Amino acid sequence: MSSYKISGKESLGIEFGSTRIKAVLIDENCNPVASGGHTWENRFENGYWTYHIKDMWNGLQDAYAKLNEDVYEKFGTKITALSSIGFSAMMHGYLPFDKNGNLLAEFRTWRNTTTADAAEELTELFSFNIPQRWSIAHLYQAILNKEEHVKNIAFLTTLSGYIHWKLSGEKVLGVGEASGMFPIDSEINNYNEAMLNKFSSLEKVKPFDWSINDILPKVLTAGESAGTLTEEGALLLDPSGMLKAGAVMCPPEGDAGTGMVATNSVCVKTGNVSAGTSIFSMVVLEKQLSKVYEEIDMVTTPTGRPVAMVHCNNCCTDLDYWVSMFTEFANASGSDLTKPQIYDVLYNKALEADADCGGLVNYNYFSGEPVAHLQDGRPLFARAQNSRFNLANFMRSQIYSTMATLRMGMEILEKENVKIDCLMGHGGLFKTPVVGQKLMAGAMNTLVAVMETAGEGGAWGIAVLARYCVDKMSGETLEAYLNEKVFSKYKSSAIEPSAEDVSGFAEYMKLYKSGLAVQKAAAENI
Repeated sequence: MSSYKISGKESLGIEFGSTRIKAVLIDENCNPVASGGHTWENRFENGYWTYHIKDMWNGLQDAYAKLNEDVYEKFGTKITALSSIGFSAMMHGYLPFDKNGNLLAEFRTWRNTTTADAAEELTELFSFNIPQRWSIAHLYQAILNKEEHVKNIAFLTTLSGYIHWKLSGEKVLGVGEASGMFPIDSEINNYNEAMLNKFSSLEKVKPFDWSINDILPKVLTAGESAGTLTEEGALLLDPSGMLKAGAVMCPPEGDAGTGMVATNSVCVKTGNVSAGTSIFSMVVLEKQLSKVYEEIDMVTTPTGRPVAMVHCNNCCTDLDYWVSMFTEFANASGSDLTKPQIYDVLYNKALEADADCGGLVNYNYFSGEPVAHLQDGRPLFARAQNSRFNLANFMRSQIYSTMATLRMGMEILEKENVKIDCLMGHGGLFKTPVVGQKLMAGAMNTLVAVMETAGEGGAWGIAVLARYCVDKMSGETLEAYLNEKVFSKYKSSAIEPSAEDVSGFAEYMKLYKSGLAVQKAAAENI
């Protein structure tokens, strides 16, 4: 049993990821002391990727209960009080509520590609890229679709904003998360007023009694108090009644913002790559881009700095299915290798492959991919008759496919002369040491580093933001807090791109891009 004593001064971070809800408890120095988790899956229902509200609450309570079990096993006690709490979740999406707090439509997640008309029209109206998954695109598409529920909307939020609201009573969002709902003006760290007015002036919007200004959450920046845990909220989190109310709550954020915090990538010219169910890069800009790009989302750090985001809907899902099949074969053969061990074997085999995968190509598209301009996806593996088909090349093509679409977006930033000192990697793709990091460095042609804290991910990142909320000294910036208090004690490993990997991935990308026509045909015919 650990000598550390639970004091009630700890901070809690909980993140709702695409496949896992994770809770991390940290001490006053931001060191993780316990964790818990809950596995869940999205559903495809009525034409939308969604999660049920009941599953959200069951998952939250289960993750917290498992955290408490971990605390009890390590320290012989359970949590009764917390200093601060933070919630994070998948960015974007659509959760509309009426004046009585009733959900008016199914939760529409970031994964949906059903808002093309709305996104295109709003992008032209604002002269600012509005991705399909943004909340305002979902709202306007619902208007274009003449959906009955729209007239009754009193509040529109995201998943993290919803959970925070129910536990604190506060209808707020962190600026990074808010920037995935509606464009942010980084000069004032609030929604862009001119764009709000343009939206309100649309003929299809005018008939509604509500105003866009009134239904969006209030915007807060990192370090600001976003309310406290209420008595009702404490029982929602911990139905046992052991947890006391009163913990300070930091502004809820999206997984993009917490990934930036967890990798110390909030300063200018820093960036990170989050690679899990989806994959996205975040690069903090020195200046705005020269023009609007459909493939680049303009969001912000948790303090409001402008960020260029390349978000791809598909990353490791297809890879995991292939590893599951190899695991099934291993079990059938009598092997006692576990799935994590098989992951490591297959990943390391990829290092033995031809740098260009020997003419093999894989498309990991389970859903549509806006960066590749595809409305729908079909997982697809292809090869020519004379390709060098072996296990090493097969696995390298699988790993390459997780980052190929991201590369297409990053090429735009290269043309804009955006400077990146280093990309920090985190997420499942980097769990096996070296492999994902090395191949990513070659694919992006830049230094890729992984911190020893990367395994804690966004749940730890939002816990750190919760800690910053109570620790913040007068005038202390988030950048200074992370550099001096949090990351000065942690190590990172960095890998430079090799010339062979850079040229090999470039050859793979030529085949990948030319084969997108096959991917499109597959989606139309299978």
